[in-house]
Amino acid sequence: MSQQYPSALLEKAVNEFAKLPGIGRKTAMRLVLHLLRQDNNAVESFANALLTLKNEVKYCKVCHNISDSEICHICNNPQRDASTICVVENIQDVMAVENTQQFKGLYHVLGGVISPMDGIGPSDLQINSLVERVAKGDIKEVILALGSTMEGDTTNFYIFRKLAPYNVKLSIIARGISVGDELEYADEVTLGRSIANRILFTGNN
Repeated sequence: MSQQYPSALLEKAVNEFAKLPGIGRKTAMRLVLHLLRQDNNAVESFANALLTLKNEVKYCKVCHNISDSEICHICNNPQRDASTICVVENIQDVMAVENTQQFKGLYHVLGGVISPMDGIGPSDLQINSLVERVAKGDIKEVILALGSTMEGDTTNFYIFRKLAPYNVKLSIIARGISVGDELEYADEVTLGRSIANRILFTGNN
């Protein structure tokens, strides 16, 4: 039996919140009712933050991380090691690796992993731009820091083959991350050690 709402406006708002990942209808209802109890300024500030984010946020032209400018603050930082690139699946992974304070190089955000079951192929990811960065000859090491899932392993091997023609060291984070785990859910100590103790990637790992 579908839930009856006292207001069509309430139902519409709940429906929108329920579209968010991890948000069920009961949680959506609590969030909407919470906003209803706030004053107009608080709700307008919330709504404006979302609109401003959507309209003004940028993606770094170099690494594809979320940024407030054309080039993100990491790529723009002269203190970072520009000869080392850490390849990650998404923005959350950049944040996870940064929180370890173990990596001082640059990043490359793929925007996902190869997953034929989900209709995601190499052309849907930022792999060509990674190859272009390496082809310039300034990169000495590429660290593959993708989750230890079947899709992550498939993507690692594809990148390995694409970068084979170039004189670049290819390494993979140590398997301190359990098989099937995603980086953003790993604790900082484990992830930090996995990066520090990375091993050479040969395509047979």
